Amino acid sequence: MRRRGNGSRSVSSALKRLVVPGLLLMSAYYALFGGGYSVFDLYMARGGVEEEQLRLEQARMEIDSLLLELDRLENDPATIERIAREEYGMVREGELLYRFTDAEDAGERKAPPAR
Repeated sequence: MRRRGNGSRSVSSALKRLVVPGLLLMSAYYALFGGGYSVFDLYMARGGVEEEQLRLEQARMEIDSLLLELDRLENDPATIERIAREEYGMVREGELLYRFTDAEDAGERKAPPAR
């Protein structure tokens, strides 16, 4: 009878030696590669975080430059004058404005309407 007890113990211990490591391997595989948050998802998320941090830094730099430009537009008369001259063709009293056109543009002008 002892043999029978030892035999059943050896079978159960053999099953434990096979099943427990198998379950551990399966759970490790699932933890690394399965589910919604695998190791690959983690690496992709980290890459996305770095990319978004770069975009955030660029946006902050752009905001700083726009705030500086806004301050100049509100408080710097030289900037206002430059924009008025360059973009709107304004001149000071007593100045003459000369406009130059390319030869190609001059030929494209339409004749003034007849009266």
